[in-house]
Amino acid sequence: MLELIIKRKEDKRQIVLVENGKIIEYYEEGQEDHKNEGNIYIGVVKDIIKGMQAAFVDIGIGKNSLIHVKDILEKQDEKKEKQNMEKDIHELLKPNQKLLVQIKKDSNEKKGARISTHMNLPGKYIVLMPNTDIITVSQKIENKEEQERLIQLVRNHISKGNGAVVRTSAEGKETEIIEDIKHMENKWEKILKDSQDENQEAPRQLYKSEDIVEKMLLDLTQKGLSTVFVNDSIDYNEINRIKNENKEYKDLQILVKGEESIFQMYDLEQQIEKINNRKIWLKCGGFITIDKTEALTAIDVNTGKYTGNKTMEDTVFKVNQEATVEIAKQLRLRDIGGIIIIDYIDMQKEEDKKAIEDLLKEELKKDRSKTQIEGFTKLDLMEMTRKHICSHKD
Repeated sequence: MLELIIKRKEDKRQIVLVENGKIIEYYEEGQEDHKNEGNIYIGVVKDIIKGMQAAFVDIGIGKNSLIHVKDILEKQDEKKEKQNMEKDIHELLKPNQKLLVQIKKDSNEKKGARISTHMNLPGKYIVLMPNTDIITVSQKIENKEEQERLIQLVRNHISKGNGAVVRTSAEGKETEIIEDIKHMENKWEKILKDSQDENQEAPRQLYKSEDIVEKMLLDLTQKGLSTVFVNDSIDYNEINRIKNENKEYKDLQILVKGEESIFQMYDLEQQIEKINNRKIWLKCGGFITIDKTEALTAIDVNTGKYTGNKTMEDTVFKVNQEATVEIAKQLRLRDIGGIIIIDYIDMQKEEDKKAIEDLLKEELKKDRSKTQIEGFTKLDLMEMTRKHICSHKD
């Protein structure tokens, strides 16, 4: 049973997704947090840096944002062809030129936002990608026939010049996908029309992406979310609006609890306290440690107190197996993004390594975020990447 619990206190909001009493996702938001990722702006080109093949663009949010040449050139299918990066950025941009862009990575204390001319507009069943003919399907839909059906369905109903990523929630759907395509294309046409309005000054914002709660509700439409608990009228009214706009949520319960009692359910305060612990113990007696650096997140697996009662290889495999399940949980729970390196206990058998890699892939299917497993390196380190769900964690 999935339940969403939202606690608002002053300028802070805690958002908890609970499955059978256990926290599986946790987010915190404050007024100072950046929440611009996904927003679309009409910006003005300021400085062009030829040596970096990049430019700074004023989009009206403080620090100038950075755009690279690869984010200006026509989007290509990376599976089929390699992007040609040889074009000079001076041929593409001029100072004071207006530019329609979307924030791909929020700004922080050191850097401005990363922006792109490649747009992504997420709907319930598709992510619309204007100005490209690429149509792909979520890697979590594994049935080849279903993949082909969905690609053909989208291709038959999407306008020329638009592409899409078909989301996991689209599996088995047809009419709903067609309606979603129309809805997202109408949204894009409005953005495009607003961007061409010469009576409006630049820079300015044209589109604001959904906040974390709205994204969760859209993503969890097909996942069996039964109840949302809130302690504030702002959240109650917003969730009720989303419920009324989505027929899939006609049975969703929205319940109000007091500020003090809302986190007493399932001992949530105690569960939240453990989220940032560096060391996580496994049931077998082993443990993992999680260390975040500016460049990547390193996860180390240790046998700890577990000695096993069979061979050394069996002991190592048992710990690595339990660690894999726990790592997948922690990545989602802590919303860890970027490059992730897992230092498993060394395994001698190639079949054991493959079994661990397959298990990791299977466990990550439960994650709403996009993940990519690169496999074991020559140093027997597991390389993978994960995209943040809540952008201000960057």
